[in-house]
This record gives sequence, C-alpha cells and structure tokens, in this order.
Amino acid sequence: QVQLVESGGGLVQPGGSLRLSCAASGSLASMYFIHWYRQAPGKQRELVAGISSSGTTTYGSSVKGRFTISRDNAQNVVYLKMNSLKPEDTAVYVCNFRAVAGGSYWGQGTQVTVSS
Repeated sequence: QVQLVESGGGLVQPGGSLRLSCAASGSLASMYFIHWYRQAPGKQRELVAGISSSGTTTYGSSVKGRFTISRDNAQNVVYLKMNSLKPEDTAVYVCNFRAVAGGSYWGQGTQVTVSS
C-alpha cells in the first residue's frame, strides 16, 4: 500500500505562483511514475505533469513552460511548481503513484483557485 498526501493548494491571483507537494509513504516500489492530474468542475481529468523513478519528466501541453515537476528522493516528496497561473488552471490537483510492477494509488487532492 502507498499513501499519498497533497498539500500547497490555495487561492492565488492570476500571474501568481504556487508549489504543490505530494508526500508518499508506505511500500514504495523502486521503479515508478508519479503524475499530477487536475480536474475542474464539468471537465475531464487532465494530465498536468509526471516524473519517473529515473527522473524523466513529462508535461501537459497547457502547462508546458509554466509548471515544473521535481522530487526529493530522500523525503519521498514530489513537487509541482506552478508559475504564471491562469484562471483556467483552477481545479483540484491530485497526485498518482503507479508502480511499474503494478499498483496505482491516488491522493485526496488539493484545491487550486486562480482568481482576482
């Protein structure tokens, strides 16, 4: 079992920044992917960014160049730094841990609201 706890969401003005954290604990596989997804009311879940155990990163087209995913291996935390935030970035952001050998786990999510 893997437990994921997201934090760092909140209300920010357009053009502002936030840093989300996803803290993982439990039986963490050595080969994995951790992704951030977001879902806004009435919209489909959207991939935001991901990072593999080898350090390879991927980004959704709507956030490329504005968001950066990184990790602290010692603390088992994955961060999502979000810059130049737009109202359309408003959503619940959820992290997902997927082991290459199998198993997928989700956190509870953190709300990000971009509004003036």
